[in-house]
Amino acid sequence: MQTFKSLQFLRLFKGLFEKFGIDYDALQKILSIKLTMDQRRVPTIFNDSKKKEGNHFFKSLWIYALYGLILIPFLLLGTNYVFQMSLVFGLIIFIIMTSMISDFSTVLLDVRDKNILNTKPINGRTINAAKIVHVMIYMTVITGAFVTVPLIVGLVRHGIVFSIVFFIDLVFTLLFVVVLTALIYLFVLRFFDGERLKDIINYVQIMLSVGIIVGYQILIRSFNVVDFDIVYSFSWWHVFIPPLWYGATFELAMHPIFTGPFISLALLGFIIPVIAIFLYARLMPSFERNLEKLLSDSGKKRKSNWLANLWAALTCRSKEERLFFRFAMTMMKKEREFKLKTYPGIGIALVFPFIFIYTELSERSLADISTGRTFLFIYFCNLLIPVTVHMLKFSGSYKGSWLLKAAPIKNRSAAYSGTLKAFLVKLYLPVFLLLSVVFTWIYTLNVIPELIAVLLGGILQTLVTYKIINNETYPFSNSFEFAQETDGFKMFLLSIVTLVFVITHLISTFINYGAYIYIAVLLIFIFVGWRIVFPTTTGAANNKLI
Repeated sequence: MQTFKSLQFLRLFKGLFEKFGIDYDALQKILSIKLTMDQRRVPTIFNDSKKKEGNHFFKSLWIYALYGLILIPFLLLGTNYVFQMSLVFGLIIFIIMTSMISDFSTVLLDVRDKNILNTKPINGRTINAAKIVHVMIYMTVITGAFVTVPLIVGLVRHGIVFSIVFFIDLVFTLLFVVVLTALIYLFVLRFFDGERLKDIINYVQIMLSVGIIVGYQILIRSFNVVDFDIVYSFSWWHVFIPPLWYGATFELAMHPIFTGPFISLALLGFIIPVIAIFLYARLMPSFERNLEKLLSDSGKKRKSNWLANLWAALTCRSKEERLFFRFAMTMMKKEREFKLKTYPGIGIALVFPFIFIYTELSERSLADISTGRTFLFIYFCNLLIPVTVHMLKFSGSYKGSWLLKAAPIKNRSAAYSGTLKAFLVKLYLPVFLLLSVVFTWIYTLNVIPELIAVLLGGILQTLVTYKIINNETYPFSNSFEFAQETDGFKMFLLSIVTLVFVITHLISTFINYGAYIYIAVLLIFIFVGWRIVFPTTTGAANNKLI
């Protein structure tokens, strides 16, 4: 069996594992098998690739390294360490937490290996520890890719002491995020059963993602600007903001002024993760027992889908398109892994416009804002389009996609046409309408034409996104495994497409009747583009989807 460097390093902590009642030899064997299987997995999107060897996860880390460049300006701001490093660790916690929620929660909540491991003389604590360590290995690699360049910049800019503190804080931050997520799931598992539990877990993940964004805004507002100098003033509620814990450690290490608030915050940064680890270790058996609830089914009655049928009749042109519309609506409603990976982004898209409006309110009145062009903040909700359209290719039940290939489908382009319309109706439109109600209250009825233009821009962006990332497969026909690494550069560019729509819309606001002209242009592009991308006739062009 292959030897992994991560497991060789883990051997240094063998005694610590055994003190927690964990069978280290069994733990190492389980992890070795899991890591070996990770290397052998090949995403369905690469099925036609000649080069299938290697771990595709590690080939995707460059995108995290690219994101890590956003930390560098904060490291070069100066020597107000509590301010700049609180912001840096706020971003680090955001990246780690969102990666944990979207990509690795399924590892913590996986019950598929219980049929094998439960028949062996392995205690539940060891099995659960294997899950945590498995996640920690990948989260460590992601964190390393994200902070390596900023860590080097910090070493050059601030010296060796700064880099040592940075590294130590990273270790405790990673432990805190992973264990906190596990504890939250444990709490949810304790009180709910079966199907209801699975739904609640999705909602918890959405709230965690939104909470991270809101918390980062609260963090920024913990500082005041006085005569162009950033001043930190301690308040009791700052003890609940983890980035400040680690910002305080830099202030103590680099500016050794030992005040009560900084000492208290720094101690929390080390004490809380340790307490969380001990608490989780004590609760491991309970967590493992409660995971069995995920295998149960509450037997809820099937609800009428008359609303989906109505939308299908209103938006779809053919019987096959309506069929795929209803199929996609059901998958987006029932597919929990899909919701796990997309709903947190939807929550963030919903809250971002309000955050920026709130920021404007700190400088201007609501009346002043309502006369400006800040309604363009609603375009933040369009950032959910690239990620969600990309995820429409994946499913936890992807092996059943052979039925689609075997079915006598005349117009195969209707598959994605109906699926994209289902996405717009099921996920995009509710978010947009909720934001529109609030924006109409803020900006009065005069903003309605602008909102219509934003909606049409979202529809056109959905079509553009599909055209760029389409890999000529049926929707929901690929495995979710390593979905986060595929088409990374395309996803980055597609996020920039939203900016193109914002700039175009902004230009239209300087033209008389510009909103109406822009609406007309968008309608033409949507009408023509949809028929070019998804022709209604059958033929060779449509066969490319298989």
